[in-house]
Amino acid sequence: MKRVVVALGGNAILESDPTAAAQQKIVQETAESLAALLTDEMELVIVHGNGPQVGNLMLQQAASDSVENPAMPLDTCVAMTEGSIGYWLVNALTNALEKRKITRDVAAIVTQVEVSQNDEGFVHPSKPIGPFFSESKAQELMEMTGALYMEDAGRGFRKVVPSPRPIAIKESKTIQLLLENGVVTVAGGGGGIPVVQSGGGLQGIEAVIDKDLAAEKLAELIEADTLIILTGVTNVFVHYNQPNQKALETVSISEIEHYIKEGQFAPGSMLPKVEAAVQFAKRRPTNKAVITSLENLKNLGKGEQGTVVVQKEQMAIR
Repeated sequence: MKRVVVALGGNAILESDPTAAAQQKIVQETAESLAALLTDEMELVIVHGNGPQVGNLMLQQAASDSVENPAMPLDTCVAMTEGSIGYWLVNALTNALEKRKITRDVAAIVTQVEVSQNDEGFVHPSKPIGPFFSESKAQELMEMTGALYMEDAGRGFRKVVPSPRPIAIKESKTIQLLLENGVVTVAGGGGGIPVVQSGGGLQGIEAVIDKDLAAEKLAELIEADTLIILTGVTNVFVHYNQPNQKALETVSISEIEHYIKEGQFAPGSMLPKVEAAVQFAKRRPTNKAVITSLENLKNLGKGEQGTVVVQKEQMAIR
């Protein structure tokens, strides 16, 4: 079986209308693309983002915070959105597969992802969550709440929170069992629920794990063959939005690491995707990491593969 992990961005679920109906409609369209990707020989895991959703939920929590109805902490909000988006994806994928007469079960699993309490991500928050704001509104919110807001890829300002790197995924063996039994699995939603080891065992912590790095860690632990990271563009670009902009196609690890050192990719945006792709490609010579758009998913394997990261010795084969 070809084992594939697909990382789906939270912004691919929420565009401008944050209602449940609007998000479910986008999820249904996404599920159609994922169902078209699935083959009889494929074992498929879907890891979804939740940046816009968990940010909106935190705003709702803050607005209704009271002694009688206290706001939930960030790790719990991650779990809540992992459950709701997981439900939407399972429902939509089940319907999409049934339309294609594909008999496969679909399940979502609440996933705890272990991080280190000493991770530098807690010192330098970098993960954007929630809606976009103008610079003036972001400044106002920073003064009111003490939270940090930063520009996100030229699209506006968003709240940023600690984003520690994943070191273990507690449910990885369970996920592997589901795959071995033919279950299309939704896991690691929002990068997973961040937990740390302490004297009292596992405990949740205030953070958001990058879902692309969590998808890469999961792909490593379940020995996946391909990691597909979906984003808003068909290819990764260097010199982005400049006159000498260049789309990357099949690239070696050494080449893309050179671009990382040049600072070609935005932290909290494209950089984690590229770093995840590089990490996965390094695991085994046969591993392949693809970064592309949801719209291009149907073209994979047809010569239009987006940006493909491989080990140097694999370049000649391609």
